Amino acid sequence: MKITGTFLDEITHDIPSANWGPQEWARDFDAMKAVGIDTVILIRAGYRDRMTFESESLRQFTPMRPAYLDLVDVFLREAERCQMDFYFGLYDSGVHWWRGEYQQEIDINRRFTEEVIRKYGDRSAFKGWYLSHELHGYGEAFMKIYLEMTRHLRGLKPLPILMSPYVKGSKQFDDPTTPEEHEKQWDMIFSQLAGEVDIVAFQDGQVEFHELSTYLAINKALADKYGLRSWSNVESFERGMPIDFLPITWPNLRFKIEAAEQARVEKLITFEFSHFLSPNSMYASAHNLYNRYREWLTETGKA
Repeated sequence: MKITGTFLDEITHDIPSANWGPQEWARDFDAMKAVGIDTVILIRAGYRDRMTFESESLRQFTPMRPAYLDLVDVFLREAERCQMDFYFGLYDSGVHWWRGEYQQEIDINRRFTEEVIRKYGDRSAFKGWYLSHELHGYGEAFMKIYLEMTRHLRGLKPLPILMSPYVKGSKQFDDPTTPEEHEKQWDMIFSQLAGEVDIVAFQDGQVEFHELSTYLAINKALADKYGLRSWSNVESFERGMPIDFLPITWPNLRFKIEAAEQARVEKLITFEFSHFLSPNSMYASAHNLYNRYREWLTETGKA
């Protein structure tokens, strides 16, 4: 297997902006296509007071900074040019759902996605939805957001719906969940999301390397049990280092790719190509990672 999908992250809170315009994005889409990427996922269309395009509906709910460039149009245009599928990520208030104000988060996104469909719904690359609100375990209120939004999204445009949850692992939490508890929590979650969410791509960076195969096997078995398509989000940044976040070392990325392949997932996506795996990245080590990755693709006949 090889990585055939990537998130697009330009509205963020924990990695720096590349300050790219349309020309730089076009060049990076070419680099993605050169290594076989056929799917791009906008990780979020807005976060707190920032947005990827000028949204009238978001301004009705909260003060927003101006969007000087319509990034959604840029991404859709490049996806169409490169014959890629584009998944649209939702708005994350960064406030309401953390406070337990779940209905506010739902109401904002209902209005916002209606505006999105009016503006971009007929674009040929628009092939899916992404649920930007990430989960690591079961919660009644979290499920309310997912269930209401998935049904709303299907009513707007019946496309595949993707989620990318994370494991409450020791690389990120002082009180990590056990594999047994993880399996119990996600059995409950998938029992409710079956038929609502189509694709699950667990993030793979929160657990130790020796634990990864165990969690991948659990995730794949549960997805199969409830009829969800199983992808893996092979993170291309390094966790467990004093500095957050830098491009991953190549042996670690290869290890995770091969572990996902052994788990027989359907597709590999990454967070995220442009910062951590691109020859155009601001990080020189990402250029080298791209070279090592391409060499490996050639050596293994995956190119």
